[in-house]
Amino acid sequence: MKKVYQFLSICLCISLLISCQTKESGIITVSGKISVDAMGKTLHHEHLLVDFIGADSIGYHRWNKAEVVEKVLPYLLEIKKSGYKTLVDCTPAYLGRDPELLKILSEKSGIQIITNTGYYSAVGGKYIPAHGFTKTAEQLAERWIAEAKKGIEGTGVFPGFIKISVERKPLEEINRKVVEAACIVHKATGLVIMSHTGPAVPAFQQLEILKSYGVNASAFIWTHAHNEQDFAKHIEAAKMGAWIAFDNFTPQQLERFVEFALLMKKENLLTNVLFSHDAGWYDPAKSGGGKFRGFTEIEELLIPALLKSGLEQKDINQLFVVNPATAFQVQIRLTES
Repeated sequence: MKKVYQFLSICLCISLLISCQTKESGIITVSGKISVDAMGKTLHHEHLLVDFIGADSIGYHRWNKAEVVEKVLPYLLEIKKSGYKTLVDCTPAYLGRDPELLKILSEKSGIQIITNTGYYSAVGGKYIPAHGFTKTAEQLAERWIAEAKKGIEGTGVFPGFIKISVERKPLEEINRKVVEAACIVHKATGLVIMSHTGPAVPAFQQLEILKSYGVNASAFIWTHAHNEQDFAKHIEAAKMGAWIAFDNFTPQQLERFVEFALLMKKENLLTNVLFSHDAGWYDPAKSGGGKFRGFTEIEELLIPALLKSGLEQKDINQLFVVNPATAFQVQIRLTES
């Protein structure tokens, strides 16, 4: 009988181990968890709706979901025709994040959409709720972990990454606090940290904070890295393991994006690069949501230019399939002790 109990105990341990590995091998979309292989061709940084009114005035009452769907849905169907399967919506809480709206758009379009948890501490804290200034990093982390574990506001929608932001200058106290909170949340959930950053100075300060928390640089997406002019800084951060995101592609940026991609391939660092438009932006404050920028310029302009400049189809697959799936895979990434 003792041997039977020992055998059952071993089986239980193996079962739990497999369960944990499975939990950490997926991607979390607004419609549920999918396998890493199911993510497919991805735009890693876009926005379907953004409301700039501020944390003290924002609310779901400011937009009509049906009107937003009518305006935005055609743009999702457009990228679906080009073979894209997933879009990462980077609008954070208190800036227009609407998990129910995203789920409706995902179901109607067939595009997998990923949303987030976290706070946006740039712009002088305009998009931080009052408690964001009084609560500690640990207390903020508790709120974000609760969303990751229980869902967002009772919607049954779960975040697939952590979205934070800092000022485009040396970190201030509120910036440091959200970064520290993000580190705590990553260690508890395995969600990747995407930080609206820009220049290298705040990027490397954040990487130092990650290191102090024992979080590997591979858990960090340096967002708006194209605003840093020194490619050497991008190479340095990529060699540390960070994701380097050039995510505001426009036709005017074509030459620089191509130059960057070729350099990163030469340095064997293309595996750390992410490209997207940072486009969309239905604005509730404007009539009809204002002018909505679509998500096709990468497909129409950047990818052909990359192929013409010497990249191969396998490199395109790396940039738009493999890298996003690896970045957003739920996995706790710690530094070696």
